[in-house]
Amino acid sequence: MVRVALDADVVIAFLDPGDDHHATAVAELRPRLAVGDKLLAAATVYAESIARPLQQGTDAIVDEFFDAAGISIVAIDRAVARRAAALRAEYQSLRLPDAMSLATAIVTDSALLTLDKKLRDIARHAQPSS
Repeated sequence: MVRVALDADVVIAFLDPGDDHHATAVAELRPRLAVGDKLLAAATVYAESIARPLQQGTDAIVDEFFDAAGISIVAIDRAVARRAAALRAEYQSLRLPDAMSLATAIVTDSALLTLDKKLRDIARHAQPSS
């Protein structure tokens, strides 16, 4: 069992069969669920994942998924926020939500699961926080 921090794109695509990346998200996340990996999501990932469902009145599906999958919500504390800021300082094109996802993975010593190739590349090069 490993710790895996989820990026919002994975959660959003996994839950929406109409999403262009649904099949990829299912292929990436289903094995993690099957082996019982410890899944984490930054509070910002939860917020991104539930925004549209709140508009559509389907937000219960998101909460049910998080509960059923045992996904722990990681609060954005000073350590995560500082690491996200350091990532943005180093990778200036990195958006804050992506920086928060990666910072959460780094601070919690987790692998990052994202569909974003640029973010995966940055994650490979980012140094653990000190």
